[in-house]
Amino acid sequence: MKKIIIVNGLIAGAIVSSMFVITHPLYDKGVLNFDNGVVIGYISMVIALSLVFVGIKTYRDQHQKGVVTFGKGVQIGLLITLIAAIVYALSWEIYYNTVAPDFTQKYAQYYLAKMKSEGASETEMAQMRTEMESLNEMYKNPLIRFAMTIAEIAPVGIVITLISAALLRRKEFMPTP
Repeated sequence: MKKIIIVNGLIAGAIVSSMFVITHPLYDKGVLNFDNGVVIGYISMVIALSLVFVGIKTYRDQHQKGVVTFGKGVQIGLLITLIAAIVYALSWEIYYNTVAPDFTQKYAQYYLAKMKSEGASETEMAQMRTEMESLNEMYKNPLIRFAMTIAEIAPVGIVITLISAALLRRKEFMPTP
């Protein structure tokens, strides 16, 4: 079970981490913006965390003769998610500190420009600018940044874990060949 969890978690973490390395330069070129980048980011998380399903199914089929309880499926899925999330957060820390230290400033500029183009008042803009400055200040703390990065991916993994465990607890769902 440990090998299944570690391998699937590391692969999932590598997939989701490689996606921000691939997509981040596209922001500078104007191919992506922060709105569609969020969508692409979460799609890459779903794709990467499909390894939760693979891990639970592999455990069920190879070690449990085609049977896994919901609880054991959740345990396996959450551990795969945890490993993937840690890899993702560590990768972001390295990337952020070496390649993208201006990420939050670019995000704030984009968001404020979007608000302005949508007709936000000067009062709304000033309030958002203050909030963004506060967020930027918090984001300088590596522990907070690490926790925020974990918080991006963890909910996706939890949902995929619950769905996968619920489906795979049924012997007749994708039975062992």
